[in-house]
Amino acid sequence: QVQLVESGGGLVQPGGSLRLSCAASGLIFTRYTMSWYRQAPGKERELVAIIFSAGGSTNYADSVKGRFTISRDNAKNTVYLQMNNLKPEDTAVYFCNARSPGVLPCWGKGTLVTVSS
Repeated sequence: QVQLVESGGGLVQPGGSLRLSCAASGLIFTRYTMSWYRQAPGKERELVAIIFSAGGSTNYADSVKGRFTISRDNAKNTVYLQMNNLKPEDTAVYFCNARSPGVLPCWGKGTLVTVSS
């Protein structure tokens, strides 16, 4: 059974940094494209960053380009999201997603990030 567990959320002041982690189990990690999504109160869930299984290329939402970095450690079955220069509008629950061709996507339960002074 695939399981994704996020950690690293919390309260941070504007301009601060956080690093989120997502530990995956029950899957062949290298076969999965990993993503971070977020959902702010009253808004739809949106894609923040993605790192592909093949080659490790990445892509980002325009709103986080230059501030967030997604990376993966295949030896640890973990994907990270380094978030710098955080803004109040980054406040949301951040979810980890794993997908691979032919299988249902898997979601973590999320970790809350609050950016406030």
